[in-house]
Amino acid sequence: MLKGKKVGLIGGGKMGGALIGGILARHLVPADGLIVADADPKQREEMNKTHGVATTESNRLAAKSAQVIILAVKPQNMAEVLADISGVVDKSKLIISIAAGITIQFIAERLKQGARIIRTMPNTPAIIGEGMTALSAGQAATKDDMAMAQHVFNAVGKTVVVKEDQMDAVTGLSGSGPAYAFIMIEALSDGGVHMGLSRDTALTLAAQTLQGAARLFLWGEKHPGQLKDMVTSPGGTTIAGIRVLEDGKIRGTLMAAVEAATMRSKALGSQK
Repeated sequence: MLKGKKVGLIGGGKMGGALIGGILARHLVPADGLIVADADPKQREEMNKTHGVATTESNRLAAKSAQVIILAVKPQNMAEVLADISGVVDKSKLIISIAAGITIQFIAERLKQGARIIRTMPNTPAIIGEGMTALSAGQAATKDDMAMAQHVFNAVGKTVVVKEDQMDAVTGLSGSGPAYAFIMIEALSDGGVHMGLSRDTALTLAAQTLQGAARLFLWGEKHPGQLKDMVTSPGGTTIAGIRVLEDGKIRGTLMAAVEAATMRSKALGSQK
């Protein structure tokens, strides 16, 4: 799908590096079909050394030479980057943004009319190929554009397509979600340590348990409630623990966390 196309990545940080690694590992584009722009010489050196791709400090050069441009810059730097590349971006190029809170309209207003734009929201597990990315298409983007963008992000995990007005909710759930999961791992391991386990053992037990539970759900077609009931015997240990979780309002607390992160994403987006 990307055969014969050159991909330009603007922003060589962790997420950008994850995408380059995924693209190369899945053989979507050869190393000589990639160019990475970054202002930091250390980032450029790392990209070249790790992945063998061409690098440049010029955003404009990367955008000019590519048919697919991935914007992996911080939201606060997006306006400056768009101003830099606007002169060389036309409707022949596909723009993919991974910047949180930056709307399609924000990008379109700073580029030539008819720009083909896909907005995405990946999360940090993409670094190890286990990411979750939501994608929304701009008005000028085609079905083939969306398929191409999904092809890229499927190289580092899974993808879903959503309406753009749902992107803040995506941010609140899967964008911020890894942090919620890390808190759960830490808290469960604290419980294990409290009950006499070593920290290393407790962390391994907690992390593998959450990973295994998630994979079990994704593997089958059972509702999480059904899977929970498979572990929960009448009068047993699990239901005793669940009662404490319910007393602590774990469901409502997690729902409120997603809501708070969603509202914060909306607020940050309105400041751009």
